[in-house]
Amino acid sequence: MKTALYLIPNLLGNDDAKRTLPDFNLAILNQIQLFVVENEKSARKFIKTVLPEKKQSELEIHILDKNTTGAGLFELASLFKREEPIGIISEAGLPAVADPGSRLVKLAHESGIQVVPLIGPSSILLALMASGMNGQNFAFHGYLPIDKLERKKAIQKLEAESRKNNSTQIFMETPYRNNQLLEDLVKSCHPNTQLCVAANLTMDDEFILTDSLKNWAKKKTDFHKKPAIFLLESN
Repeated sequence: MKTALYLIPNLLGNDDAKRTLPDFNLAILNQIQLFVVENEKSARKFIKTVLPEKKQSELEIHILDKNTTGAGLFELASLFKREEPIGIISEAGLPAVADPGSRLVKLAHESGIQVVPLIGPSSILLALMASGMNGQNFAFHGYLPIDKLERKKAIQKLEAESRKNNSTQIFMETPYRNNQLLEDLVKSCHPNTQLCVAANLTMDDEFILTDSLKNWAKKKTDFHKKPAIFLLESN
């Protein structure tokens, strides 16, 4: 197998791998022993789920997360000198998308190492596809501020940006703060602004709904501890 950095998508939840990952990915994964991952426990669980016959004891795993320093990243880049395939796995979904793996991908390009992205689930794009919102002009903002005043300002800025440029604004929250974010959106935005919440994507209890915030205010919903993507559109 050629020397390259393979970007291996992880599952979004406890879903069926056959639903979201092509067999080609599993064939590639089966040939790799050297991995850089965001979380070792979730990476091992993923590999065991999709390739139960692959020996865990033979895997070499290195960590790249939000706490990885410049020196740590330099050490990871030295793996390229071993001239063997390397797999990079995010905690969920696509590596290097809203994920620290992008730092290693950048170093791979600088080191002349081929980068091979594999097909897999992206909660961001799945939510956008299903929202009915503008898929021609959109922006992803990651996590909004935790401070209530700063969060309100950020939400109002996104709403204004959407209205000005006819664009979809996409963001997320730590699952245990989802309900609070929904409440803040209802309080901070114009009642006619459209909101889509896409939760537990690719799972049996998947939930996707787009409606005005005035209608969201009337709904009895509970997204506590459910991985979710939020999309905002104001016309």
